[in-house]
Amino acid sequence: MTLDEIPFAKLLGIEADLVEPGHAVLSMKIREELLRNGGIAHGGAIAALIDSAMAFAIVPLLSENERTITVDLTIHYMRPLIGGTARASARVVRAGRRIVTVSAELFDSQEKLAATALSTYLRLSV
Repeated sequence: MTLDEIPFAKLLGIEADLVEPGHAVLSMKIREELLRNGGIAHGGAIAALIDSAMAFAIVPLLSENERTITVDLTIHYMRPLIGGTARASARVVRAGRRIVTVSAELFDSQEKLAATALSTYLRLSV
């Protein structure tokens, strides 16, 4: 799977910087359309970038007949993003038979930590 196959990722302008088994780094330019009041990046757009990075860290670990869905996603926002490019780095913490746990860090354009996240995904056979 590539980001080009995901309409929502294309809408947000998410790009893949690195995708390998258990690790992915995705980035997104903070455009005007992604801002909330006060010129700050909307938390939902940031959450989508983080969730996408986490999913792409998992995808290379799946067999051909497997997919995943997000069970939960906890984000700690630590710094507002005002312009530039956000970069989410996600790593699989544990890949079990049914549940995959992933952590992520989000950085601003100055490489300052802006958010951390932890999520679990459920493996599904299709």
